[in-house]
Amino acid sequence: MNKDFNLDTLVRENIKAMSAYSSARDEFTDFEDDVVFLDANENPFETKVNRYPDPQQLNLKTQLSSVKRVPINQILLGNGSDEVLDLIFRAFCEPNRDNIITLPPTYGMYKVLANTNAIENKEVLLVDDFQLDVNAILAEVDANTKLIFICSPNNPTGNLIASKAIETILSSFNGIVVIDEAYIDFAEAESWTTKLQEFQNLIVTQTLSKAYGMAGIRLGMCFASKEIISILNKIKPPYNVNVLTQQVALKRILEEENVQLEITKLISEREKLINQLSTINFINHSYKTDANFILVKVDDANKRYKQLIENGIVIRNRSTQPLCENTLRFTVGTASENEKLITTLKSISKS
Repeated sequence: MNKDFNLDTLVRENIKAMSAYSSARDEFTDFEDDVVFLDANENPFETKVNRYPDPQQLNLKTQLSSVKRVPINQILLGNGSDEVLDLIFRAFCEPNRDNIITLPPTYGMYKVLANTNAIENKEVLLVDDFQLDVNAILAEVDANTKLIFICSPNNPTGNLIASKAIETILSSFNGIVVIDEAYIDFAEAESWTTKLQEFQNLIVTQTLSKAYGMAGIRLGMCFASKEIISILNKIKPPYNVNVLTQQVALKRILEEENVQLEITKLISEREKLINQLSTINFINHSYKTDANFILVKVDDANKRYKQLIENGIVIRNRSTQPLCENTLRFTVGTASENEKLITTLKSISKS
């Protein structure tokens, strides 16, 4: 618990003063069969998508609330996690004045969004085991620091960030801590959504793009206090999640048993892949991972990346990231895809 946290001091003044746009479907949501809708200038001819979608995605949120065990009024959905992150910037960070703290190597969009919103990005490197340097982070905090972004499991390194370190940041920082849990479904650790009542300055973001296999529909999830969610709802576009996305996402959420089976298979494949990677002579080290990818250190990342591309295997070269010199990142694929990767690695290891 952070007793000094005061949300009102963090919200931009223009956001406090503004009134949210009230869409037609905000004003009337009763979809009885005999209701005639002549309020939103929609095309009346049935195409299955001729009506505007529910702006608050209540059916989908109801199911997510059950699965994630978070109240509906503490959930915000967005057009991918990137929209959710952008809303957080625009609600709390004053352009050309405020700053955020990010912890490289980490997800690159935090920096992009900071630049887009004219917000200073203070970078504090992770320490050698890709954990937080808590003292260094807190030393960078000043009166204009509004947000700290923590990716856990971290991208591109794959490791969970130590919970004690995160709790220290949450308890000591009077701004908002955003924990990006895009890969949490592949980890054994509990989600930070279980701590929302304890820490009012906590925002947790998740996605359907990874474990749920829904990257193509672009649906991001945000979990926070009802007060924070209310602020974000105030500035989100009225129909930011289209009707097709809502329908497909709801169907997939209801397939929770199948999703869990797929996650189990991917974790099993991940462990097999880690064991097989240890037999490749040019791979010097495989980093511990709690995600659906593996970061490895190799002899010459540029050379090995090019060789894999030439053999029809696309991976990521992360060597430009801090602390990631000569590293490659492999996403865990199907059993046959992973087998092809290992076969190819063994083949090019002879060259």
